[in-house]
Amino acid sequence: MTTQWEHHDISTLVSRLFRALDAREFAEGWADGYFTDDVRTTTPVGAAEGADAVRHTEVAIGRFARTQHMASDVVVDVGGDGDAATASWNALMVHIHHDSTLRERGEGASPLFTVGGVHDAELRRTPGGWRISRMDVRAVWTTGEPPVLSG
Repeated sequence: MTTQWEHHDISTLVSRLFRALDAREFAEGWADGYFTDDVRTTTPVGAAEGADAVRHTEVAIGRFARTQHMASDVVVDVGGDGDAATASWNALMVHIHHDSTLRERGEGASPLFTVGGVHDAELRRTPGGWRISRMDVRAVWTTGEPPVLSG
């Protein structure tokens, strides 16, 4: 059974992760507060593991001038031993293109690329608290043009 404290801790982890992404808090070791060393991620632009997953996240965020990630309806289920959990949440992810992207796309290009999606995650309890060991991001809908993926 999931306690209110476990739900709070995991929901707070999700909120802090989204805030860190939007603030671009990518100092050395930043991901240690959110992910296990062997994290596996799957997003609409690919899959990655471990350090590659962290770099993939940093590169994805860097494709935009600014972002705003919002999570809601976090559902948490802690397993029987209390050291593993699953979580799922809805997300609204707003991305603002770089001026250079807008210039390349020409007059009338939308500055926004917005995604409504669902995140499904597996988490492990560590000495430092809950950490995400797997995270799948599934886009349900989008508006605007996605980022330029080359280069």
